[in-house]
Amino acid sequence: MFIKLLAIFIFVPLVEIYILIEAGRIIGVAPTIALILMTGIAGAWLARSQGVELLRRIQNETARGEMPAAALIDGALVLVGGLLLLTPGFFTDLLGFSFLVPLTRDLWRNILSAWLQKQIAQGSVTIRRQ
Repeated sequence: MFIKLLAIFIFVPLVEIYILIEAGRIIGVAPTIALILMTGIAGAWLARSQGVELLRRIQNETARGEMPAAALIDGALVLVGGLLLLTPGFFTDLLGFSFLVPLTRDLWRNILSAWLQKQIAQGSVTIRRQ
């Protein structure tokens, strides 16, 4: 696990730096900075609106006595998406937006749900009820 995290913490910044340098070279420094600022603003707005919608969904599902499992996973994805959008760069912005847009978030939720089910089946994760 340490090696995977190390690779991510080295690979992602290198990709971001490369993309930012190339974008600055192709479209100029000012437009590149403007794009980063615009994606940050758009991402903050999208994260806020999706977060409010998810809170309503969680409240409605719990009021009906249902376990809001999908909504909780969506909430985690929206949180991570918002955090990724705080990181300057186009690669993390693209990934962050994919966590925030409902259509692509559904794909990520399915992937994460399948991974969680696999972890539970292998005994790596246990769920305790009180």
